[in-house]
Amino acid sequence: MSYQERRALVSLVETIVISVLYSAYMIQRYPAATPYSPEIFHFWGSFFLILIPVSIVAKIITAIIFAILNAIATREEEPPITDERDKLIELKAQTNGGYVFIIGFILAVGSLVISLPPAAMFIILLLAGMLSQIISDISQFYYYRRGF
Repeated sequence: MSYQERRALVSLVETIVISVLYSAYMIQRYPAATPYSPEIFHFWGSFFLILIPVSIVAKIITAIIFAILNAIATREEEPPITDERDKLIELKAQTNGGYVFIIGFILAVGSLVISLPPAAMFIILLLAGMLSQIISDISQFYYYRRGF
């Protein structure tokens, strides 16, 4: 398994673990209020605003730990050069993730059109963001494995 494939798998596992743990922690703080109360909007606003830096810090820490553990286990370092193939694979994987997020965004806005509570929109947006990252990681692994 190449370095890029291992990195994609680590990113996939990291995305799932962070999303599940953070959501499980925050869902305990969900306010018991009416669906259109300001507390609900405050909760979802803080949910997303805290999720962004938490996931950035977690990705940085995971990348450092992965580089160290990979160097120890395989006695090889990260390839110093990314060629056109690596950039093309990353671009195609990000495109796949982008399509998933766009579909999720449309579904989230559509949930408001059919008069679902605003919490449904935020949940769909959250799931679309997580799923788009997961699809991007899986796509990247697949393209490297296939030898794109």
